[in-house]
Amino acid sequence: MEKRPTQSMNNPFPLSDSNKRYYTYDFYLKRTFGGKCIKVPLDAGMTCPNIDGTCGRGGCIYCSPRGSGDNALSANVPLDIQYIEQREKLTIKWPAARERCIAYFQAHTNTYAPLQRLKTVFEEALTYPGVVGLNIATRADCLAPDVLAYLAELSERTVLTLELGLQSSNDATAARINRGHTMAQFCTGFAALRKAAPRIQICTHVIFGLPGETEREMMQTIDDVARLHPDQIKIHLLHVLRGTRLGTAYEAGEYRPMERADYVRLTAQALTRLPGDVVICRLTGDGQAADLLAPIWSRNKITVLNDIDAYLYERDWYQGIFADAK
Repeated sequence: MEKRPTQSMNNPFPLSDSNKRYYTYDFYLKRTFGGKCIKVPLDAGMTCPNIDGTCGRGGCIYCSPRGSGDNALSANVPLDIQYIEQREKLTIKWPAARERCIAYFQAHTNTYAPLQRLKTVFEEALTYPGVVGLNIATRADCLAPDVLAYLAELSERTVLTLELGLQSSNDATAARINRGHTMAQFCTGFAALRKAAPRIQICTHVIFGLPGETEREMMQTIDDVARLHPDQIKIHLLHVLRGTRLGTAYEAGEYRPMERADYVRLTAQALTRLPGDVVICRLTGDGQAADLLAPIWSRNKITVLNDIDAYLYERDWYQGIFADAK
């Protein structure tokens, strides 16, 4: 009997080895490192300029006290111990990736420290067993010239990714979430990084469902990011976490999270507007189950991703199909 064509067989998107109609992070890692990789979250004990008063206090309204580093061990645990323990835990699920690990500095702003401190932390991480690259989460307004020069040199020795939190290109939204810098400042930092270190992979973070933001403004952010043309992008759903200012607003009835159908629809549309060579590192976030107030539907991450796949397939859409039509 002749086999019925599968979605994978009928996938028109070239940068895929599955039914995914977008350039997945998993596919990128396989092409770059030759197989499955794992990201090992680390907390180097950094802070943020909108926490310590440089440009604000309290951090972004949705950010947990761990500064998005909730999956890492405490910064009080030595970095090498953090790495060993997290690597052992992750390789239970993915044993083949034991020798292909990315040290991921996720918590807070990881270029917001004296240069010598940064060198100590990042150079140490490169010595850990199995490390093939570094991911450094930071802000576009925290890239001093001496830091840029060091990062450029570092990118010659390892696969280096800098994750820049934009969330929205709308300055009114940025003010509401207490981001602490403007879109113009983001673009200045982005351009300086690209010029100083062209080998660095730049990953831009975007969040859908921010307070007061319209669907048109969310798509405008995607279009603005597409014009910047980062190497990678993360699209997050806004999670409401207990103990945050957003959590307080939600419990007071002052914020309503996105509905699942709306998030699926907008995320699929966003993919069609992004250049086809931009790696899609994430299409929904991971809120800590114990702290997640809303939306509860986001806990079933696989179902959300499957719904996005189905939405694209039913319309014969794929990443970048409308990227040049705007």
